[in-house]
Amino acid sequence: MIKKLLGAFALALTCSAALASEGGVKLDAAPYRINNMASLQNGAKLFVNYCLSCHSANSMRYNRLTDIGLTEDEIKKNLLFTADKVGSLMTIAMRKEDSKKWFGATPPDLSVIARAKSTNFGPSGVDYIYTFLRSFYRDTNKKTGWDNAVFPSVAMPNVLWQLQGPRTYNHVTIAETEKPDGKTVWTRTSTDFDVNGFSQSKSEELQNYHGHAVNHSTFKPVDAAQTAEYDNNVADLSNFLGWMSEPAQLLRKKIGFWVLLFLGLFLVVAWRLNAAFWKDVK
Repeated sequence: MIKKLLGAFALALTCSAALASEGGVKLDAAPYRINNMASLQNGAKLFVNYCLSCHSANSMRYNRLTDIGLTEDEIKKNLLFTADKVGSLMTIAMRKEDSKKWFGATPPDLSVIARAKSTNFGPSGVDYIYTFLRSFYRDTNKKTGWDNAVFPSVAMPNVLWQLQGPRTYNHVTIAETEKPDGKTVWTRTSTDFDVNGFSQSKSEELQNYHGHAVNHSTFKPVDAAQTAEYDNNVADLSNFLGWMSEPAQLLRKKIGFWVLLFLGLFLVVAWRLNAAFWKDVK
């Protein structure tokens, strides 16, 4: 029975990791900054300036941003672009019909996107967003001129491309393919995209290959310092979306710590009372 439970647990871990990315790309662990107020404030600024024009956050009110250290005056002055009142919801003016016509799909509401993308025993939704926003590359074959290694053929363009800067992209896969005669062979395919999105691909059969399937992506930035700064901003934005999906999580964790501490102390007291009560009983 125990072996079966352990096997099921291992399977859950494997499936969680496999399903974490639609493109089969391993997700990077995002720096944990949900308790960093300065990081969350920067993430809120990036969200309002770059995301809120297409993506709504209908479950979040602007005045809830006071929980991350902003004052209502700062919210009104720096973040209140799509509403009149600081107590308004983070809605957008773009209609669903228009967005579907322009992008081919309606941009999802991002109120709880971090929780929606979380997996059991696997990467968190913050990890998914962090990797997704760092996995765009130019592709002239796509309608928007962009594609994404984590979410192939995504309708969303890279709205943060000016912050990230140009870079090249290489994608290598090793997979089993079936030939016309029914014989199965391992094939290695390497595709290179330049900074403008033009690509060239090369495939070759691998003789005597006894490994496993490979799906590997490599990005090479033109300006490494700019990309490093971009990654830092994306970490802030990802953590803000993680915080927005459950604004009370910091309070919940704080209360949970004191509850566990109380239960631990109560356990000691109960244990000693039990020993004192039964010491004269034979």
